[in-house]
Amino acid sequence: MTKEKRWIYKNKTIPPEKVMELAEAMSLPRVISSLLLNRGISEKEQVKSFLSKSMRAIRHPSGLPDMDKAVSRLRKAIDGGEKIMVYGDYDVDGMTSGAMVYSFLKSLGADVSYYIPERASEGYGLNIVAVNKFIKQGVKLVVTVDCGITAVGEADFASLSGLDMIITDHHTCKDALPKAAAVVNPKREDSEYGFDALAGVGVAFKLIMALGLDYGQSAAQIFDKYVELAAIGTISDIMPLVDENRVIVDRGLKMLEHSRYAGLRALLEVSGAKPPYNAATIGFALAPRMNAAGRLGNAAQAVELLLSEDDDEAYRIARSLDDENRLRQETEAAVAEQAVKMIESDPEFNKKRIIVLAKEGWHSGVIGIVASRIQKLYYKPCILFSCENGIGKGSGRSIESFNLFDALSECSDFLIEFGGHKLAAGMSANTENIPEFDFAINEYAKKVMKDEDLIPRIEIDCPLLPRQITIGNVKLLSALEPFGESNPKPVFSLSDMRIDYITTMGMDNKHLRLTLINGTRRINAVGFSMGSMAEEFSAGDIVEVAFCMDINTYRSEESVQLVLKDMKKGGNRDGQQLC
Repeated sequence: MTKEKRWIYKNKTIPPEKVMELAEAMSLPRVISSLLLNRGISEKEQVKSFLSKSMRAIRHPSGLPDMDKAVSRLRKAIDGGEKIMVYGDYDVDGMTSGAMVYSFLKSLGADVSYYIPERASEGYGLNIVAVNKFIKQGVKLVVTVDCGITAVGEADFASLSGLDMIITDHHTCKDALPKAAAVVNPKREDSEYGFDALAGVGVAFKLIMALGLDYGQSAAQIFDKYVELAAIGTISDIMPLVDENRVIVDRGLKMLEHSRYAGLRALLEVSGAKPPYNAATIGFALAPRMNAAGRLGNAAQAVELLLSEDDDEAYRIARSLDDENRLRQETEAAVAEQAVKMIESDPEFNKKRIIVLAKEGWHSGVIGIVASRIQKLYYKPCILFSCENGIGKGSGRSIESFNLFDALSECSDFLIEFGGHKLAAGMSANTENIPEFDFAINEYAKKVMKDEDLIPRIEIDCPLLPRQITIGNVKLLSALEPFGESNPKPVFSLSDMRIDYITTMGMDNKHLRLTLINGTRRINAVGFSMGSMAEEFSAGDIVEVAFCMDINTYRSEESVQLVLKDMKKGGNRDGQQLC
């Protein structure tokens, strides 16, 4: 049976007169006014900025901490012919950051190389072995992108060896910052930048703009040249699509339709993605293929793709990444199956608030994706460890009500190292300490989590009437794009709908298809990965549905299609405020 979900109406606490007031003041349709208020956008200037996606939202890069120091040290290195190493990360954010900074420094005539650590043997972030290698190669300056903020020991070692570092990162800072020539991170406690949710590639983007300005270049030209990479990294790292990120992603997606990058054109072709492109194109088509290189193979291959200027070479790399992605899917499925069996055979599972699993032989490159799948399946924070030679490399994914980074901080005595965000983090531990870590983090969770935190939520913007399900209203919603983290695609509900037809579709009958009727209105709907509901509902049932609206085009004819989020038996709920 499908797990019961709580329906939370975002507009419940917003007075109808406030919705109308904003709609009239800004000449907006009432539904758009309601959706904006649901997202906390209520002031006229906020509304203008959100809807216009103007470049005026882009802050000057000099506002970031230590940016002046970073530019000064980079300029010294470039003008003095020093060897520079750009040190990235093996995820899409790190790949796009690395390609961006390397490419720009190369365009300035710098003696620059790039380095992406190997996930299995080196792990996340800076490592002493790599730093020592750079020293032997005569590198004088390392620029980290999307990593480095917790590399206190590595930075000390580099400094003692005469190697300077510029650290650019966006991850949560710990108490002590690394000793470096510059530490550029909007999450620093002393930051006055005004926006701390840039991706790693967003910080890198600011770095090259600041450096370009120092060399007398046009910030607008730099922005246009690299914004596609910035958008891809921002979406892939699931950063909130608000403020600057909203503008970066909007511009980047538009540029992607006529991409200047041979590698992106090839990857779009190989993935089968069709314009117009949106955040989902990146999340489901490009990012998995780029990430596959870092998860199973060599992440530098994806950087090579982004830097390639030859169409044939780019297509060859794109095909290779597509093959890697298929292998990744098979590996991921095998690990997920084993993880579920471990959970289902645990008699204590229902008493636990945090899922912690560890196993020899799990591929460290896929445990993050599997942790995300398990978290969604059971709606509990999930941490998986891949164990080898007495060390467990872990990856965790959390739910909105549980700050994973804070939890790891509380349980750090059982870890070798950790880092990340509220909802996603990486860590390592001695395998003998994992059971104690499991106990400690579950004890911590008992103190900070409520029972209702473990009930899945469906956040609904507002109810609609059947007559509001129109192509015109679907097209109105495009004003709020790009959709993503912190600006989700609007979710609505309908009540008193009768199921006229219900069936399953797809491989293994995984998906749901149905037709809903209210009066004379017939509305088609699909529910992806909801095929099991065909056993719980029948034709004739009166239901409520939560859904997003899409336009389905068949033989050049457009119609509205509901994409279901949830479905419940029952009729109208009194007291709900319509959009």
